[in-house]
Amino acid sequence: MRKILGFSLGFIGFVLPFIFKFEGLSFAGHIGLSIFLLAAMFWLFEPIPIYGTSLLVISLGVLLLSSQGVLYMNSSLPTVDLIQKGNNIYQIPRKALTNKNEIYLINDKKETTPIKVEIVEENESSVIIKAENLSSTKICSNVEHKLVGYKPNSYTEYFYSLANSIIMLFLGGLLLADAATKYNLDKNITRAILKPFGYKPSMITLGLLSVTAIVSAFMSNTAATAMMMTVVLPIIAQLEFDDPFKKAVVLAIPFGANLGGIATPVGTPPNAVVLAALSKQNIFIPFGTWIALALPLVIIMVLFAWWLMLKTFPPKIDKFELKMTGSFDKSSKAITLYVIFVITVLLWTTEALHGISANMVAFFTVTALVITNVVDVKDIRNIPWEVLWLVAGGIAMDIIMRNTGLGNWLVSRVAWTHLGSMGVLTAFALVGIILSTFLSHTVTATILAPLAVGIGVAGNLGEGFSVSLGAVVLGIATSFAMALPISTPPNAIAVSTGLIDTKGMLKVGLPIGIVGIILMLIFAKFYWPLILN
Repeated sequence: MRKILGFSLGFIGFVLPFIFKFEGLSFAGHIGLSIFLLAAMFWLFEPIPIYGTSLLVISLGVLLLSSQGVLYMNSSLPTVDLIQKGNNIYQIPRKALTNKNEIYLINDKKETTPIKVEIVEENESSVIIKAENLSSTKICSNVEHKLVGYKPNSYTEYFYSLANSIIMLFLGGLLLADAATKYNLDKNITRAILKPFGYKPSMITLGLLSVTAIVSAFMSNTAATAMMMTVVLPIIAQLEFDDPFKKAVVLAIPFGANLGGIATPVGTPPNAVVLAALSKQNIFIPFGTWIALALPLVIIMVLFAWWLMLKTFPPKIDKFELKMTGSFDKSSKAITLYVIFVITVLLWTTEALHGISANMVAFFTVTALVITNVVDVKDIRNIPWEVLWLVAGGIAMDIIMRNTGLGNWLVSRVAWTHLGSMGVLTAFALVGIILSTFLSHTVTATILAPLAVGIGVAGNLGEGFSVSLGAVVLGIATSFAMALPISTPPNAIAVSTGLIDTKGMLKVGLPIGIVGIILMLIFAKFYWPLILN
């Protein structure tokens, strides 16, 4: 039923813009809206895999909106010369005038520019207009033509979304995490960091939260959770059957992973989606700057989660021994990995000092891992390529929204100026966390990030509104959705242990989400503007 509903709503969403004409939206914008509605329904209900929907977005962009696609191949603007009738007085065909009394000038690059004119006289076939300082003698003779307000881009721009610099950043993070797992670096780091937390249940909980957050800042949240669950099983085995503290131990892992992913650009896909949407507007947030923005928030939320879990699920015992043995791999390949790992993290966190883009560093890391044979072809095949495709679909959707004017048109449908800057940020945060509570965080960010960036770029909120601030708020808000087992894969892994149910997860996850959104908005008001331009 879910698939049938998804296909049905997707089809309806796709055909609606072909049936109904929306005022102020170009022909290309209508095509873009069709693709957007189809993709949104497919991403929401998943009648096909979500990464398949991303590839479909790219394919539809090529097929319907590129200069080599079926709609725009070999097409050209219909033009007509202005016929001057007097000083600043011209005669034009009726079809060359919009219902808003605008004509479209055509420049040397075959681009159209709207200009307001005054009607002097009109009849059934032509209109006499008055216009001053015209920079062109040629205008579009049919304002409803599919090229008006749109210049088709090459199909390669949509293909390039699969090799966007943000994709390279995420690829580096995924391969580095895969290599760390291969040589047990992740487990050894976990073992070393947990050891100082001692034997008190409260400190063990803090250790589990903190270590999972640290690990998930540089690797997949899902992978971090799966790994850390193997660590907590011996701890749980030492507890009595009815000890509520078992739930705190289990929840420390997914919640630590969800929060830790916020801390770095490679920590979770929504971060990459947001950065990709910003990069399309030539707005870049360095790796270290993101950490400066997010890390204080993450630290506070980890401490709050720690306090909340101990209050909700207090331990019955005073102490227990944490048995963790093992040693670091000392093979030549493992040592090479350690060196590459340290250099990569240092370069990522100091990007603002040396100016080497985190995306470049990530690709150099991939190169180093491959040429030193630290990873082989099997490891490369194990990379979750579907995640990269999903992010690429968001990048392609951003291209469609920006090039067709769809983003600006959608923005203009809402009276954002009446909300004020904080009202807009609050709206972003609430929509982000509500949708991502029931949907994939990545899907939510993929749908909303281009809209959030479009709202800021449109200038409807005044010169003081920060485009990057709005996008960051939206992206981080999605990561605070952790109230239900379906909210994130780490939550689902925790529930699969049978030690925690939906009610128990809701008791902790919902307050974390609420407090996280409130604290994030406080940061957005007072702290983040000091860092973001």
